[in-house]
Amino acid sequence: MPDYIQPFGLTMLRVFGAIFLFWTLSFFYKNEKIEKKDFFRLALCGLFGVAINQLMFLKGLDYTNPIDASIIMTVNPILVLIIASFLINEKITFLKILGIIVGAAGALTLILFSGKASFSSNTFLGNLMMLVNASSYAVYLVIAKPLMLKYKPITVIKWVFLFGSFVIIPVGFKEFGEIVWTEIPINIYLSILYLIVFTTFFAYLLNIYGLKILNSSTVSIYIYSQPILAAIVAIILGKDSLDFIKILSTILVFIGVFLVSKQQK
Repeated sequence: MPDYIQPFGLTMLRVFGAIFLFWTLSFFYKNEKIEKKDFFRLALCGLFGVAINQLMFLKGLDYTNPIDASIIMTVNPILVLIIASFLINEKITFLKILGIIVGAAGALTLILFSGKASFSSNTFLGNLMMLVNASSYAVYLVIAKPLMLKYKPITVIKWVFLFGSFVIIPVGFKEFGEIVWTEIPINIYLSILYLIVFTTFFAYLLNIYGLKILNSSTVSIYIYSQPILAAIVAIILGKDSLDFIKILSTILVFIGVFLVSKQQK
């Protein structure tokens, strides 16, 4: 973005690629019948977890910078904890609160020492979109949990993406139609393929499987590992070096994950 594909066009491409993979995979499983009352919840999951989440994320990145976006995303586990306590009566324990605080401290330490956050008027719209993105995904993690107690992960996620596409089609159709496929080089095609297969198909599938076993707040705190993993990859590729800040941040994040997960024993 935006040299070859605009944000909403890329979102449409990403979602429809994932739909194809999810429904193809579902053919290898025994078909589950969905209760009529659960279709509304699946539609809400598609709205918050796919449509609003993906549209605001890619469009928000177009208006803000990665540092601001990363900082805003740290509110996700906090929102999940609050929303889950109201909607599905998930208990807010001292260990969960402490774990989220410690994990957020680790993620923010790495993010803030990696660059300069601006939060200027120029990035306000993008930052607002990223906040909507984080909030909508928090709602999705909470309202999807009851479905995981009744159905297989692949059954839930294939319907969630299908319902999400009903919103994405009218929003992204124009930008999708503007894509000049003949001008896209092979490395960009490979990047798009990676975006569809790994950061959409596998990410959502493994996330929903984790939600079947763990509660919403435990699943959400793993978002704090993203800047840590990014730093590790950068070090392996020789684009960054190991220092005290990265070591401290990693320790804090994993302590936070441990504290939030501890109640699941």
